[in-house]
Amino acid sequence: MPTRQIKEGVEQHLVVKPKSNLQNQMHPEAEKNLKTFPSENGRSPPCAAHENQHHQPHRNKGRRRGRGGRKSSDQESGIFMRPNSRPCTQKAADLPEFDCNKTSNLNESSEMSSFPCSSKSLSFAPRPGYGQTGTVCMVKANHFMAQLPDKDLNQYDVSILPEVTSRALNRAIMGELVKRYKESDLGTRLPAYDGRKCLFTAGELPFVWKEFRIKLVDQEDGINSPKREREYKVVIRFVAHVNLHHLGEFLAGKRADGSQEALQILDIVLRELSTKRYCPVGRSFFSPNIRKAQQLGEGLESWCGFYQSIRPTQMGLSLNIDMASAAFIEALPVIDFVAQLLGKDVLSRPLSDSHHVKIKKALRGVKVEVTHRGSVRRKYRVFGLTSQPTRELVFPIDDNANMKSVVEYFQEIYGFTIRLTHLPCLQVGNQKKANYLPMEACKIVEGQRYTKRLNEKQITALLKVTCQRPKDRENDILQTVHQNSYNQDPYAKEFGIRISEKLACVEARVLPAPWLKYHDAGKEKDCLPQVGQWNMMNKKVINGMTVSRWACINFSPSVKESVARGFCNELAQMCQESGMEFNPDPVIPIYTAKPEHVEKALRHVYHVSMNRLKGNELELLLVILPDNNGSLYGDIKRICETDLGLISQCCLTKYVFKISKQYLANVSLKINVKMGGRNTVLLDAISCRIPLVSDIPTIIFGADVTHPENGEDSSPSIAAVVASQDWPEVTKYAGLVCAQAHRQELIQDLYKTWQDPVRGTVSGGMIRDLLVSFRKATGQKPLRILFYRDGVSEGQFYQVLLYELDAIRKACASLEPNYQPPVTFIVVQKRHHTRLFANNHRDRSTTDKSGNILPGTVVDTKICHPTEFDFYLCSHAGIQGTSRPAHYHVLWDENNFTADGIQSLTNNLCYTYARCTRSVSIVPPAYYAHLAAFRARFYVEPEMQENGTKGTGVRPLPALKDNVKRVMFYC
Repeated sequence: MPTRQIKEGVEQHLVVKPKSNLQNQMHPEAEKNLKTFPSENGRSPPCAAHENQHHQPHRNKGRRRGRGGRKSSDQESGIFMRPNSRPCTQKAADLPEFDCNKTSNLNESSEMSSFPCSSKSLSFAPRPGYGQTGTVCMVKANHFMAQLPDKDLNQYDVSILPEVTSRALNRAIMGELVKRYKESDLGTRLPAYDGRKCLFTAGELPFVWKEFRIKLVDQEDGINSPKREREYKVVIRFVAHVNLHHLGEFLAGKRADGSQEALQILDIVLRELSTKRYCPVGRSFFSPNIRKAQQLGEGLESWCGFYQSIRPTQMGLSLNIDMASAAFIEALPVIDFVAQLLGKDVLSRPLSDSHHVKIKKALRGVKVEVTHRGSVRRKYRVFGLTSQPTRELVFPIDDNANMKSVVEYFQEIYGFTIRLTHLPCLQVGNQKKANYLPMEACKIVEGQRYTKRLNEKQITALLKVTCQRPKDRENDILQTVHQNSYNQDPYAKEFGIRISEKLACVEARVLPAPWLKYHDAGKEKDCLPQVGQWNMMNKKVINGMTVSRWACINFSPSVKESVARGFCNELAQMCQESGMEFNPDPVIPIYTAKPEHVEKALRHVYHVSMNRLKGNELELLLVILPDNNGSLYGDIKRICETDLGLISQCCLTKYVFKISKQYLANVSLKINVKMGGRNTVLLDAISCRIPLVSDIPTIIFGADVTHPENGEDSSPSIAAVVASQDWPEVTKYAGLVCAQAHRQELIQDLYKTWQDPVRGTVSGGMIRDLLVSFRKATGQKPLRILFYRDGVSEGQFYQVLLYELDAIRKACASLEPNYQPPVTFIVVQKRHHTRLFANNHRDRSTTDKSGNILPGTVVDTKICHPTEFDFYLCSHAGIQGTSRPAHYHVLWDENNFTADGIQSLTNNLCYTYARCTRSVSIVPPAYYAHLAAFRARFYVEPEMQENGTKGTGVRPLPALKDNVKRVMFYC
């Protein structure tokens, strides 16, 4: 195969450490100078509905004795009763105002509350008891009981020389070793291997240290050709015994922490056989034979598979099995793949520059095998595409600079005639010494997962495959467990592990829906949702805003001015019917512009409107978009929210032509909250009957970090924090966003300090700013903090809690000495694989219309953590597919919530989501933070995404305008 030398340094790659190693990359600020902080030692004025109650100084240090949570009185716990109309009243004068310009020394405080300085001394909040509220029912969970083995486990270190980077090759080497020496040197043991450095056995091997010589034949050299044989030196060395006693005590609830090593070993054992049978991807296994592969288009197909993980639960060890689907690259000849990718015949004419780039991006990193050498199927990884067509490619064949063309080389050496000489060659191997391969001489190797971004058509096709009704998903899970036949698995037998083939039957409770309050001017002043849904008929939003000055810009060429005007009139009328005051006439006539002139058009409308208004601000901009608008939507949001300071509402062309009352009603809800209004509030909130929220001023935070998609190796991650700005309603949220280092999960800007030449050390950050914003909006300072944190995996719990709770404390202390309101820190997880199914799919009283469990279903027993404070809550009604319950894990609780208290509060908040009249699947502050972070991705300038942050640090996002960040702009 022809080769050419490539100079070093032509292209650099940023190596990114995976999230799984995050605990070993502790942020320096989380490790150093973790201080103790002042506690709240003053009494706070009572709410009118709780005149005889006083907020006690918090003493929680992260663990509670016994049940821990304070019991609620009958009135306090009756949060689902129809309340009276007594308002929560508290004068602003009762509370000292933050001195926001003062710099505070965090060491000033005389009273200090202990806070652990490392994960070793940190204990998560223990379970305070089990919830009792709601209607008891039985559900099935996709967890299968696993019997804990009674054998001793042993760990051995594996060293392979020459060093191998491929797990598959490592497994092949160890597989050959076990095949040869199991009955002799290994003492009949069947070990489990992690593919890297660790080998595990049930019982000891007959040696402490032993060296083996293993010869492997290269199977890629073909059937009849000479075989290449490679020899490896394998050294196996005893490391440690793994005690299962601690794990057993942990599962029985007698220990606060379990043996992670033992769990990892058992997980590896149960994955060993599936790893040999299927294509492993993360914790999932895929195969085109589990179910027929479905084409996704452009050379991709979906493979069905299953997720598998062993977990510690209250019922003991549990094997969590769920169905999965993923996109794989079709095992096609490269020419056929390229034809599908471009959607046209590529055999007849040279590629355009755009096609060349598209092919290069699609094939970079893909493994191919040669087809021009008969039975020899050598494999290579593609790293590029030649800039020249094959017919122009030449390379030196000796030191005398004699050249030969690629076409001649393949004809002379392999007798292979390259027909498509107008196409470029694949560059394979490595960049220092590149090999040329003609496209028509290569085929894509089977079993390669596609990790880049899917287009909309591909996403739609994949969703059709993955969307299964609950009963069908349950049956597929049971079939998978039966096919895997874990009890016949030789590795499971060797280690003494037995797996039940029955779904776990779990006791659940269906929490009642909360009463919602609407404006008294409507026919229906309050509402009790039914099965997670309600509508706006006969209702008016509780705080309707006024829109007097608005304009409309139309970017859709198919929408005529008369149609746009009719749509705007309908929307204005719906806003009025919903309880807003909406001027039916725009400031200027509807302006039509081309999408490519987006910035010019927006500035034109803004300036013309401002001139017409003579100093008054334009309050709202309506925007009509083409259905397929590419980057137009993001450009509009970026310009409006960071440059012009405009609140905008975008509407797609298809809804302009096909106007529906439901669509207009939803848009009017979004407009109202973007203008600063409220759509509805919990009746219990305005009647001061929510435990540990209504008694004293309480702020509820939501936080999330979104990361760049796979393949974007340098784009920044985006962090967003939102916080409630009203009390006792806890319905309106302000939000802040920031860019931070690529794939950094810890939110860097929660609290920060910098040096000012005049003021000295200045404090800031998102937590501090939102606390100040709450004080300005309500006239009161928060005396309790609830922090819902989205997007954190279990392996990051300790690090995120240490760093972010520390930042919250510092932000509070910077505002006022001794200001340390008690904090409850809750992680919200949606990316898990626990599914809950109705116990009887035929019983319609236990399911919603989609066949899913009822909204409000909560589980805190059996499949939950043995000792820690977590629960699963399905707060929404299913629409299609199988509902995924949210998993809430209370990591830190200084407010001493009971199980009923935090479960009911979380469920009730899910009915206050502003954008629709449905309960939502995760608590709104976490949902809003996700939306805000996703929105801020549009603020990242294109060159910032492409060039990334290599060597230059993270470029800050353009700042939100003040009038934008005060409202729910992300809705």
